[in-house]
Amino acid sequence: MGNSFHSSRLYGFFCELRRRKVWRVAAGYGVVGWLIIQFATTVFPTLALPLWTAKLVVLLVLAGFPIALILAWAFDVSAAGIQATPEIVPADCPPGFSSRRKNLIPLALAGLLIALGAGYFLIPRASAGKLDKSIAVLPFDNFSADPENAYFADGIQDDILTSLAKIGDLKVISRTSVMPYRGQTHNLREIGQALNVGTILEGSVRREGNRVRINVQLIDASNDKHLWAQVYDRELTDVFAIQSQLAQEIASALKATLSPDEQERMGTKPTQNGEAYLLYLQANEIFNRPDRHHDDLARVESLYEQAIQLDPSFALAHARLAHLESWSYYAVETVPARAQKARTAANEAVRLQPGLAETHLALGYVHYYVDRDYDRALSEFAVARQGLPNDAGVFRAMAAIQRRQGKWAESNASYEKAVLRDPKDPILLENMAMNYLAQREYTTAAKIFDRALQAAPDTFTIRELHARVEFYARGDLEPMRKLLASLPENVDPNGTITLARFNLKMYERKFDELIAILERSPAEKSRGETSAPLSRSFLLATVYAQKKDDAKARASYEDARAKAESAVVESPEDGPRHALLGLIYAGLGRCEEALSEGKRAVELLPESKDAFDGPILAISRARIHMMCGDFETALALLDRSLQTPSGATMAELRLDPVWDPLRADPRFEQMLKKF
Repeated sequence: MGNSFHSSRLYGFFCELRRRKVWRVAAGYGVVGWLIIQFATTVFPTLALPLWTAKLVVLLVLAGFPIALILAWAFDVSAAGIQATPEIVPADCPPGFSSRRKNLIPLALAGLLIALGAGYFLIPRASAGKLDKSIAVLPFDNFSADPENAYFADGIQDDILTSLAKIGDLKVISRTSVMPYRGQTHNLREIGQALNVGTILEGSVRREGNRVRINVQLIDASNDKHLWAQVYDRELTDVFAIQSQLAQEIASALKATLSPDEQERMGTKPTQNGEAYLLYLQANEIFNRPDRHHDDLARVESLYEQAIQLDPSFALAHARLAHLESWSYYAVETVPARAQKARTAANEAVRLQPGLAETHLALGYVHYYVDRDYDRALSEFAVARQGLPNDAGVFRAMAAIQRRQGKWAESNASYEKAVLRDPKDPILLENMAMNYLAQREYTTAAKIFDRALQAAPDTFTIRELHARVEFYARGDLEPMRKLLASLPENVDPNGTITLARFNLKMYERKFDELIAILERSPAEKSRGETSAPLSRSFLLATVYAQKKDDAKARASYEDARAKAESAVVESPEDGPRHALLGLIYAGLGRCEEALSEGKRAVELLPESKDAFDGPILAISRARIHMMCGDFETALALLDRSLQTPSGATMAELRLDPVWDPLRADPRFEQMLKKF
């Protein structure tokens, strides 16, 4: 009896739905609502409307569904207008059925359940599963009227990357690896696979005077779908707020957790001066160029200094100036004045903003490049890592320090972490490969150099090092011959090509050809494995000595001596300069002074202090002892060097004619056989 009653009431309820046209309204609403949702979720991102606008449309459509059902039940729409639906029992409905208003309750509940079920599938979510918390920020398009504003678009991209790198819960691909995609038609799935990221941010920048418009879109790299898009239209000095807001919105979309410290760091404005910020971005653009020359550094220095003059409290500008000066001291001009400028800038940066990771990174570079105080450098880099947990540059800096401390396994691991965040940076890959080259793991080194060449196929230093692997591993000079034969002889801004030609011709013992090459070379000096520049006269003296042309060798050595002595006076704490002066004194027969300089060199930079450059100076010291007739000490030093990472190689000892005086000593051949 009970079941029959309930069945009758259920049938009557559905009968009443039909009479009141609720079914028709539900179907029509569903079709129109679906079309509205499709329009919102497809077109809104293209119009660069925020993600919340599409979500709002979906929520409104779903919320309106039960309301539409209730209105369809309660009212009729006819030619007479909108009227309340009469309370009658249709003839085809079961007797006893009532259409009283309490039937609105199950109707509303049914509509709500249907809306919730549809919402589960229709409301835009991050993805069906969890989005990979990894992102690459592609180069921003410059839509400014002035093409010279391209540096500004690059700077905005770079600063956004830095903001994202402060979020520990994200994996962020560094700038160098995304720059090759500038100006290309983007296949985002392929880019995502190449960089091993789940999401990609692309955008454009338009600057007109002090107004800036930044248009960005976050895209799921697995399916090319837009996750959200946004347009920011602000004053130039509000750019920093945009970068902070954008980074936090990306973190939210990827469900990455931000700590209170990370939120505070991203909210810090580096400067209130728009002109200072523009100068800072111009300097960064030049300093970040992979093909920058030493001549560019003066321009970079000037731009940073102008930015600081406009805003003396601009800590980031001080930090970048310190990085520039310390690197220039190490690689370009090892003079006390530059070292002092580096220290002053770094200390001022830390004083202004002690909680800023970039200031500690800069101070770490000063300890690294200038002071060679690797413990203090690593300590500062560790502080920087806390504030920049996803910055490839921090891991690279730590790796460079660790190898100089002789912590080769730790250095390899740090380079791996850096490459994970910057997989297409050729200089980073080159440095990582040099780790394995120093450890004589030639197969691994060759594979990493292959990756570096894929990223920068025309970079000479990488091509030369790749060819050098073949020489060290098998004594094969053919790759080096092919490389140098493909290059013009009249182009060599830094002397690196001349030095490579010098080494090849020495190994081949083609001394007359080598003299002609050195005399034609546009490079007055070449930088070797260490910071001491090798003058043309020193290289010529070495060749004339092999030809037994004592008069020309002495004349060239004397010319080289004057330059080397001035260099030592200029920077008396630089070990490589003392080593070079010792070789020159040995060539002149001034052995007491030569041995003293060789000893001083390794005292200033012993292997225990620098496991990367120190062994190279030990080889120079062995050569000085050999040139002065002390074969026993020379052989002992070489024997140890062959067992030390970054030391001598079998190929060099077998082919380089400078070691010829040792070849008549049976102990030399026994040593080579031992290894």
